[in-house]
Amino acid sequence: MANTSRQAAWEFWGAELKRRREEAGLTQDALGRMVFVSGGYVGQFEQAIRKPQLDVAVRIDGVLQTDGFFERTWRKLIDDQRYADYFAAAAELERLATKICDFESMIVPGLLQTAAYTRALTLANNPFAPDEYIEDRVRARLDRAAILKDATRPSYWAVLHEAALRVPVGGPSTMAEELEYIARLMRERKILVQVLPFAAGAYAQMGKSLKLMEFEDAPPTAYTEAVYSGNLLDDPAVVKRAQATYDLLRAAALSPEASLALIESAAEDFRRCASSN
Repeated sequence: MANTSRQAAWEFWGAELKRRREEAGLTQDALGRMVFVSGGYVGQFEQAIRKPQLDVAVRIDGVLQTDGFFERTWRKLIDDQRYADYFAAAAELERLATKICDFESMIVPGLLQTAAYTRALTLANNPFAPDEYIEDRVRARLDRAAILKDATRPSYWAVLHEAALRVPVGGPSTMAEELEYIARLMRERKILVQVLPFAAGAYAQMGKSLKLMEFEDAPPTAYTEAVYSGNLLDDPAVVKRAQATYDLLRAAALSPEASLALIESAAEDFRRCASSN
C-alpha cells in the first residue's frame, strides 16, 4: 500500500472512531479512561497523527461494541508481512519520526545494515527458510533504511556496543563492507554513531536494545525488543525513563570522533582477514 493511500486509510480509521465514539455519547477523555490511554491519545488516533497499538484497538471494539471492526481494520493497515507482528507498528512509526535514537548491544541496528549483513542475520535465524523468504526480508530491511537517504530524513543517532563491531556476522568481507558503510555515512554527516567500548564494563540496558523516536506533532515513543517480542511504549513517564537510560549509554560511550576511528580500524581488520583467506 502506498504511503498516501495508507495515510488516507488511517484517516478513515480515525474518522470512524470519532463517529462511533460520539454515537456512544463518550468524550475523548472518557473513552481514553476506558481503554487505558489518555484522552489526548484518542484525539491523535482520530486525527491519524498516531496509530494505536493492537491491544488498544481491541479494547476500543469492546467499549464501543463494534464487533471487531477496529481490530480487523488495524490488522489490515499495520500488519506488514515483511515484518514480525511485534515490530510492524514500530516500523510504521520510523517513517514518521523526525529523530531516531538506536542502541544495540550485539548487532548493527536495522537502519544501518547492508544487504549482505541482513542476509547473514536472517539466514542465521531461519536456517531452513527458502531463498525467496530470505530475500523478502532483505528487501524489507533495505526499504526501511531508505529513510536515511531521503532529503527529509530524520536525525539519526546510534550507540553501538563494541561487540556489534567484532562479532563476524556473515564473515570478514561482509563485516568489512558493513563497517565501511557506517563509517561513510558518518563522514557524510548523515548519521551520528558512538561506540560503547568493552572497557566501559557494566552498562545500562545490558543485553537489550532500545529505540527512541520523536515526531513533529505527537509525543515521543520508545521501543524495546526481546526474543520474539517487542514493546512499543508511549506512556510519558516510561519514555522519560527510557530517554534517561539512553543518556547514560551516550555518557559511557566514546566520542563520535573516537568511535569513527574504532569503526574504521575494525573494518580494516576484517578487510585484511578477508584478503588473507
